[in-house]
Amino acid sequence: MPEIPDLEAIRSFLNRHLPGVTIEKVEPVIPVVFRVPRDELIAALQGATFGETARRGKFLLFDVGSDRRLVINAMLAGRFQYVEPSVKRRASTCLALTLSDGHELRYVDDRRMGKVYLVPAGRLNDVPQFSDMGPDALDVSREEFHERSRKFRGMIKNVLTNHRFVAGIGNAYSDEILFAAGLHPYRKRSTMSDDDVDRLFDAIGKVYAWANPIVAAQMRDELDYSERRDFLKVHRRGGEPCPVCGTRISEITAGQKITNFCRTCQPG
Repeated sequence: MPEIPDLEAIRSFLNRHLPGVTIEKVEPVIPVVFRVPRDELIAALQGATFGETARRGKFLLFDVGSDRRLVINAMLAGRFQYVEPSVKRRASTCLALTLSDGHELRYVDDRRMGKVYLVPAGRLNDVPQFSDMGPDALDVSREEFHERSRKFRGMIKNVLTNHRFVAGIGNAYSDEILFAAGLHPYRKRSTMSDDDVDRLFDAIGKVYAWANPIVAAQMRDELDYSERRDFLKVHRRGGEPCPVCGTRISEITAGQKITNFCRTCQPG
């Protein structure tokens, strides 16, 4: 699943290439991902010129002029490609936009779980989940983070990945954040002290300040289809030694989600 470092890298890449570029042809290929009628999408996008691309939580917001936004929630498997038209399309290409700069911008989704919307810029809350989202994880203040945390009582990993708490944190980076904070992922939020919440808030900033530039550098010259997670410290490293204490990293799979943590550095 694309998370904040991936989406920030994609956003930065697109903002180096798309502003001022016109969409010459619109091809909605796999209907199930679209939440806008095909003819309406084609009529709105064909001939439109891109402005800046923004991000809120796990949504990418494409400025396509006329005070409209093309909004894409990539969900689990959605990815983007910026390639020459001669590059063979993947079977799971859902949307292809032919651009005036000689490239195609493609949205590819192996699981067809992503969602594509077209809405007026002032009506983003019409997009499902948008009005429910808490502040973005990169924008929330310490005070608001504390205040919002008091409303949640479940396991802290579930709280951290709940878009109603803060938006944008997913399974992989929640493991990294909790490791950096020294908090057990299955600890109840209600048992955490203010100092614990402070450590969690600080860990969010530290992890993204560390991870975002790494992913951005890997995607500097090419909008890569794959996710880059090989630099993470605990996520998907079950059985390997903890980089801090050497204890074997634990791995638990529940509800189709893998959780990794160090039982020594993150005591229960």
